[in-house]
Amino acid sequence: MTIRDPICGMEIEPQNAFAKREHMGRTFYFCSQSCVNQFDKNPHGYVMTSATTGFNPERPLTRIELPVADLPLVQPATKLEAGLRALNGVDRVTVNAGAGLVQLDYDPQRMNLVDVAGAIRSAGYTVDGVQTRIGIENLRCASCVKFIEDELKSTRGVLNAAVNLATQEATVDYLPQNTTLADLNNAIETWGYKPRPATSDTPVDKQEEAHAQEYRKLMNKFWFAAVTSVIVMITAYYQFVPFLRNLSMDSLRVLWGFTALLTLPVMAWSGSDFFIGAWLAFKHRSANMNTLIALGTGAAWLYSTSAITFPSVFPEGTSEPFYDVVAVVIALVVLGQALELRAKGQSSSAIKKLLGLQAKTARVIRDGREMDLPIEEVLVGDVIQVRPGEKVPVDGIIVEGSSAVDESMLTGESLPASKKMGDEVIGATINKTGAFKFRTTKIGKDTALAQIVKMVQDAQNSKAPIARLADVISGYFVPIVMILAVWTFVIWFVIGPQPQIVYALVTSVTVLIIACPCALGLATPMSLMVGIGKGAEHGILIRSGEALQTARGIQIVVLDKTGTITKGKPELTDVVISEQSSVDSDQLLRLAASVEKVSEHPLAQAIVEGAQAHQLEFVEVKDFEAIPGHGVSAKVEKRSILIGNLKLMNREKIALGSLEEKSKSLADDGKTPMFIALDGKAAGIIAVADTVKEDSAEAIKALQGMDIEVVMITGDNRRTAEAIARRVGITRVLAEVLPEDKANNVHQLQAEGKKVAMVGDGINDAPALAQADVGLAIGTGTDVAIEASDVTLIKGSLKGVVAAIEVSRATMTNIYQNLVGAFFYNVLGIPIAMGLLFPFFGLLLSPMIAGAAMAFSSVTVVGNANRLRGFKPKFSVK
Repeated sequence: MTIRDPICGMEIEPQNAFAKREHMGRTFYFCSQSCVNQFDKNPHGYVMTSATTGFNPERPLTRIELPVADLPLVQPATKLEAGLRALNGVDRVTVNAGAGLVQLDYDPQRMNLVDVAGAIRSAGYTVDGVQTRIGIENLRCASCVKFIEDELKSTRGVLNAAVNLATQEATVDYLPQNTTLADLNNAIETWGYKPRPATSDTPVDKQEEAHAQEYRKLMNKFWFAAVTSVIVMITAYYQFVPFLRNLSMDSLRVLWGFTALLTLPVMAWSGSDFFIGAWLAFKHRSANMNTLIALGTGAAWLYSTSAITFPSVFPEGTSEPFYDVVAVVIALVVLGQALELRAKGQSSSAIKKLLGLQAKTARVIRDGREMDLPIEEVLVGDVIQVRPGEKVPVDGIIVEGSSAVDESMLTGESLPASKKMGDEVIGATINKTGAFKFRTTKIGKDTALAQIVKMVQDAQNSKAPIARLADVISGYFVPIVMILAVWTFVIWFVIGPQPQIVYALVTSVTVLIIACPCALGLATPMSLMVGIGKGAEHGILIRSGEALQTARGIQIVVLDKTGTITKGKPELTDVVISEQSSVDSDQLLRLAASVEKVSEHPLAQAIVEGAQAHQLEFVEVKDFEAIPGHGVSAKVEKRSILIGNLKLMNREKIALGSLEEKSKSLADDGKTPMFIALDGKAAGIIAVADTVKEDSAEAIKALQGMDIEVVMITGDNRRTAEAIARRVGITRVLAEVLPEDKANNVHQLQAEGKKVAMVGDGINDAPALAQADVGLAIGTGTDVAIEASDVTLIKGSLKGVVAAIEVSRATMTNIYQNLVGAFFYNVLGIPIAMGLLFPFFGLLLSPMIAGAAMAFSSVTVVGNANRLRGFKPKFSVK
């Protein structure tokens, strides 16, 4: 037998222990002198449960190693260690930065890995776990969402878990070395639900088939219950049926016995999900929506059967059955579920649309032969032939040919993009004119389309903070309703009119049936699913429900200048000719571009491309010389030429005349002027600048029209920055900001008490994107920036920022409508079901009407969420 050293946790044999100590009737064994010394300093602390950590040495500890990314090698991760030690139940923390591991001894009865992962995230690190999505068949109960989440979170090795009622999927982060998919499936099965492959792992046609099959199954259950309900209703209202109204009571009891048998298959088949779900919840000592329906219909059936079997036991006039309640309520609730499923299918149309873009086959060239292969059989490195009008099957690089490719599915840009040898092509885009061959670089789940689909699905499966509140309310909702139903029964039985037992039963059953936690549970995820899908249709990829909710309240938008407001690439803007120049503007540009073609200066390429745009021919350059800090000199067409700054002109004693004033005016506009002298005389100025994107000013004006303050941040000098700001209508400029200070500037804006969004595209923007309440990355930017952001704008247009905030506001408004509607339905419906109107109007709500209301409250929520499908942003990014 081994025992644990109370200091370091090492397992040792008692006979091989270095030393032992007796304290308060217990014996402690130690592995080394160091552990003995530590124990001797405070022996009492190792006997009693610690008041600060909650650790009790008598309980068995669990030791786990967590792979943590980006642990600092130079300095200790004190914040991480302190955060973990502060958790209740943690005994010992060891950080191994070299191996990228954190070793933890903890009490599993007091905490789980979800708490640990949260503490690690709070310290600014991430646990390198694996994420998977698991489909959950027939998940329609809002209360069950929290039960399944808690079951998954309590599974060993699980770092986090979120269950989405709208998509019927669980997203689980876990450590594969500590748990398996079978363990996760078992956790779901514990609550009576069957795991299935996630939507993302299933082809579109299979999804459609499974969806149609589930819909048919529900409709078959409904029709069976509906037909049975008609027969049962005839026997229930026998006094209105000519051939039944004259039957004796004994004959009616035989007839009612037949309806009792007839409703059994309705309960056993049409209502099987309710009774199975209720039983499994009962085994876990909990209750859910199924419990309410099963209790309501089950109580009605048992009362009815008792009344016709032992009529003498019941007061006079109370022995008639309520089998119609059983059959009709089950039929209506199942119909509601079928209509809800159908509406959900429409809600997920954005994902289906994206998945449907994928080509089915590819024309692959192998061993000199062309062959049509299924897309699944294409390999990285294959050469694929694409003809006019065909879809590009996967991502790759063009190796032969050229064409125009329609990339609107990816960028939202309606004009086809010109592609030539060496350019990248993206899978699911459409080849328009020419034919080309390309070499595949990404296939399967690595393609751009697959990554977009995954990002959208991850976001749809995430939870907005408001959804977590709804889940908590749904968890308490069912027990509260059951208590109200018991109170209702007691009140009506004690002080209600005759026949009291009938009134008591009808009202309590009505309370159970009308209550609908599902409408509350569906309110947020349904709108999120539609809203995030709508964003994807407009080139806006929102990473999470939290980002969508936060974006609604943005008060300041910080725009990085280079690559966000501007194109991020210098372009030729002006050619100015001096009064004494012997050449015109085209000749001056041709000579300057010929010289700059030889230069390696960053601005040289802008001049060369400007000349090419004017279709000018270059000439031969001789005696080229770069003059550091000044410019260049050369000879072209037997003429000496100087291109450079004011210092070069002054050094060569060249009179500039009015050109100097013109250069200052150009500089004030944020442009870089370069003087040109021919044969010792000033000939003109060529100016280049990082030009503003065509739609930046319009987008910024729209943001300001939404009561959002727009701030520009840049490392450029204030003169250039303010020139750009004036051009686009920005009044607040943060200039000369070092890359490492951008995040600090965002923090200072947040300190003003405002919610801040940051829009950027470069590696140096990543910390600021992470610091902001919402980070928006331009999709044409770097992978690092995109990874640090909450929202990715596939097209490099600022109109996407406007559209993203509009999508957020529209979605959150829709969510609030759903929540308010679901809340008031229950707040008004339950008191009416309890008999609130009876004292005033003599009215009682029928259980059948309650069943119809309950069934269609969920359908109403889903229908309202589907209204978002018609949403159009003010600025279409397409």
